[in-house]
Amino acid sequence: MSVFDEVVGQDAAVAQLAAAAADAASVVAGGAGPAMTHAWVVTGPPGSGRTTAALAFAAALQCPSGGCGRCHDCRTALAGTHPDVAMVRPPGLHYLVKDVRHLVREATMAPARGRWQVVVVEDADRLEGPDLAWRGANVLLKALEEPAPRTVWLLCAPSLEDVLPTIRSRCRHIGLRTPARDAVAALLVRRDGVDPALAQFAAQAAAGHIGRARRLATDESARLRRAATLRLPARLVDVGACLTGAANVVDAAEEEATAASGTRDADETAALATALGQGSSRGLDATARSQLKDLEKSHKRRSTRTQRDVLDLALLDLVAFYRDVLVTQLGAPVDLVHADVADEVAAVAAASTPTLTLARVDAIGRCRAMLAANVAPLLAVEAMMLALRDRR
Repeated sequence: MSVFDEVVGQDAAVAQLAAAAADAASVVAGGAGPAMTHAWVVTGPPGSGRTTAALAFAAALQCPSGGCGRCHDCRTALAGTHPDVAMVRPPGLHYLVKDVRHLVREATMAPARGRWQVVVVEDADRLEGPDLAWRGANVLLKALEEPAPRTVWLLCAPSLEDVLPTIRSRCRHIGLRTPARDAVAALLVRRDGVDPALAQFAAQAAAGHIGRARRLATDESARLRRAATLRLPARLVDVGACLTGAANVVDAAEEEATAASGTRDADETAALATALGQGSSRGLDATARSQLKDLEKSHKRRSTRTQRDVLDLALLDLVAFYRDVLVTQLGAPVDLVHADVADEVAAVAAASTPTLTLARVDAIGRCRAMLAANVAPLLAVEAMMLALRDRR
């Protein structure tokens, strides 16, 4: 057993991280450790397991045995409850400068258990917000230039180009790739107890995206949403159908985001209100009410991010659909991602040309860029649907 067991299809990256963890133990003992450094960038396509790899490395750094996967340090690090492993995510579409400053201050503290203070930064490409002030990236840069002796930064991003050059130049790179679908299916069977046939379907439909495959394999509503998304291309026959399709996609994303965060938000609000004294004879003072207001704002930012992430998964399904259309049009000898809707793919392929298919893929890409730039989701998706319209 090892903390790297769930980092599937990434043998070269695992070997590099395991060597670094071994040298980190040497550093703790007062020796040399050339394979170890204080800052890393873990990159890879969506679903490749960037966060999983970063958490596994964090656990290996805390483990006296280099990542046995069984000890208290390994289990708590992987579960996100280790006192010396901080997992941070953007509160909304981007990190806030004040949050990064607080994180940098916390990272200068000595490890509570005497080994390493590890900070895992998800979506490090979101450190730069759309405002003109120099944002979280520059705040973090100072911490990387003058690192605390036992602090390790693990930044996760889709690619090196998504991280500022000044930051990536101070980090060691770990590159992941899309794992093989058989490896993803085997993980679903082993870890989640999924039926092998369903695991194979989910891994194929998710194109190797581990998180998406798990959701498709374990959540029937996710499979229904995917099916609804894949029916859209054949239904975009006029402007009305395009606008209706856009509204349905955006509404579904909003409903899923609300379902994902509603109970959690209510629990967090209730816990904070109780801690601040709500229900007591004195009531809440101005400071306590301000804290509750800040929490409410945080929940709204998190809900916005969740909605955009759900929308992006639907757009990735559409990209894969038109990829299958192009494969069919060109007669390429490769498997379809959405093999279960091969008839729909064939119908769209017969009614269009490769040039038009590529233009449609570009339209989806523009929509994703607009959503990342905080354009209103309904406007962005409507524009995309009109570009995807079947003009027969």
